[in-house]
Amino acid sequence: MFKCDCSNLRLSFNEFHNVEANNMPEYGEFCLLELKDGRYTGGEWTPKNYRDKRSVAGKFIRGTADTVDVSEVAKWHSLDRYDLTNCLEEEDINLINLGPRDEGVYTVRFKDFKSFKDNAFPKSEQYCLLILNNGCLASGRWDRWSGEKGGTFIYAPALASHSMKEVWAWTPLSSDDTFEQEEEEERERKREEELNRSPSTDPVKFKYGTDINVYYEKALEKLRRDYPWATVTQMKKRTPYIITPLHGRYVFGQDNGTFMDSKVIEEWTDGNTADEFIDYLCEYTSEAVKDSDPAVKFRLGLDVDVYLKKAFDNVKKDYRWLDEKTVSGGWHYGIKQVEGDWEFIRWLDDEDDITVMDCSSAERFIENVEHDYQNEALRANHVVAKYAVPIGSLPSGSADLNGWHLEHYIFSKMRTGDYKVNVQAGDRVTGGSREFFIPPCCFEAGTYEEFLDRYLEIVPSHSFGLNKEDLLSDKKLEKFLGY
Repeated sequence: MFKCDCSNLRLSFNEFHNVEANNMPEYGEFCLLELKDGRYTGGEWTPKNYRDKRSVAGKFIRGTADTVDVSEVAKWHSLDRYDLTNCLEEEDINLINLGPRDEGVYTVRFKDFKSFKDNAFPKSEQYCLLILNNGCLASGRWDRWSGEKGGTFIYAPALASHSMKEVWAWTPLSSDDTFEQEEEEERERKREEELNRSPSTDPVKFKYGTDINVYYEKALEKLRRDYPWATVTQMKKRTPYIITPLHGRYVFGQDNGTFMDSKVIEEWTDGNTADEFIDYLCEYTSEAVKDSDPAVKFRLGLDVDVYLKKAFDNVKKDYRWLDEKTVSGGWHYGIKQVEGDWEFIRWLDDEDDITVMDCSSAERFIENVEHDYQNEALRANHVVAKYAVPIGSLPSGSADLNGWHLEHYIFSKMRTGDYKVNVQAGDRVTGGSREFFIPPCCFEAGTYEEFLDRYLEIVPSHSFGLNKEDLLSDKKLEKFLGY
């Protein structure tokens, strides 16, 4: 690492170029910029027409949706053309000149460099001049929310950045609109904190006090007229309400987490009195309470093995190789009291690390278990052969699934002689895949065409790209499926 003390270092930039002289950087060159209003920033030069090197039309890119038009720039100075390594290895150096300092040369100096090693960080959204660990110069906007830990300097689109590990020292450049907006938001956060230290209380809206549980209990009394089994736990299955300070006053609201260090509260605004809120709470939670009827939910009792046997028997009809050993290695299930209410639960290895299954009926729980058993069965049945449908040569052309394009459509034959299909689609940014088991009833069809009629009810063409015409014309697939 470099030997000089960054806190005593000054950089003198002496090779500025005037934009008015039609003297522009190379395409993609990163530069220090002096704006016409006297501020300093940086950016990567992107000409409007990169083939016309004499043109000054274009912009300097600082990040995603963060640019400086050339019309705002007075001068530019290259950052890419310098390597300070040799100078920084000198322990007593405190001034580095970039370019000759002849008489009349335009010069700007930067100082007050700081290091992450000294636990010094820029302010959020502050644009900075950087000295990298490889001795090169750069610039970027500090984003404390990105990076492995602590933050990173964004300098190009798609969040391209210089990580903390890459940066030896930094110093702030001039303030800009993005930074000033962040500063105003920070001031607003502090004002909000100050207001909320001693919030006011509307005596009409909070005539029963500021304990939210009192309002839930009063709503519960009303709900039990229609739903005798109702509990507060059931009511709170829908995002619960809280009483919290907001803009210096207590409000009924929902906590939507935090964003940029600020708690996001969605305030209830459908009424002005405590009793109106209680009525709203009854209406808001009634669906969750209705779906928690224990007579429907636990129709088969509280012995989970009864439900598991039904799920196993249902899956076994089609997944004929399924056995107890296969399902015992996956999810475990139980019926347990959680916060006073009986719930279906499941866990993998640690019985203390449970997940409550949101099932409103015995049938819904059984369906969930069936889905888990099906996945376990497919994992246990090894693939012995595959056939990928040649998507590019389909009779219908390339499959378009509401903006996504079919990427692969692969049939697999498994060890037991059963079949499954995997469909994958995506766009330039994201994608997804689905796997389907092809049940034996499809293969009970006498002809390949009859098989497709049954198969396409499971993997419909409008959802997964290939229609009957595409599959019917594929003779290799016909043979692969045993027809």
